[in-house]
Amino acid sequence: MRATQKIKKDLAAVFRHDPAARSKAEVILTYGGFHALVLYRFAHFLHVHRYRLLARIISQFAKFLTGIEIHPGAKIGYGVVIDHGEGVVIGETAEVGNNVLIYQGVTLGGTGKDKGKRHPTVEDGVMLCSGAKVLGPFTVGKNARIGAGSIVLKEVPPNATVVGVPGRIVKIGGERVDDLDQALPDPVTDELKSLSARIAVLEQRLADASGTKKATIPESGTAAKE
Repeated sequence: MRATQKIKKDLAAVFRHDPAARSKAEVILTYGGFHALVLYRFAHFLHVHRYRLLARIISQFAKFLTGIEIHPGAKIGYGVVIDHGEGVVIGETAEVGNNVLIYQGVTLGGTGKDKGKRHPTVEDGVMLCSGAKVLGPFTVGKNARIGAGSIVLKEVPPNATVVGVPGRIVKIGGERVDDLDQALPDPVTDELKSLSARIAVLEQRLADASGTKKATIPESGTAAKE
């Protein structure tokens, strides 16, 4: 498919995913994610034809203009939407399929200095939510969902939902496979419990040493009886 055809499909995809888009003129003139993709497609054409310095110059201009950095060597399909794309980074060997939705702060990056394939492959229909980091040369399967702020370091099967740091699969095809523990740590309560346990031990030692019965500690919120 030619670059111009891909750009048309990118434009149409904006209207499918963004209810705020009112007209083609508005998208063409004001949507940074769309600008970044158009400039990427031009830079990628130059990269493929070995005008690589010029391609990098264009990609850096796109980064300056939009806040989105796409290496011209990356491979991106059609119907891709970068919504509110500030901070998006797509590495050189990354591959992005068709009809992928990418939100701000997403990184498709590598984990080292190895040469060759070192960035992820994102298949068709994937949603990458705000701040998601997908790092390494593995595949994110079709129609997967990567939750906001997740850090994904291993293969994701099709139709899976991944959340957390590190990312783990919580749903596949709408069926829950892992229950998240959403209880937050409470260091104050933990410390009070630890102190209470130590006090109880000390009281028992004092009672044993004096030969008296250990005093009963009243429950919290009740008055001690004389």
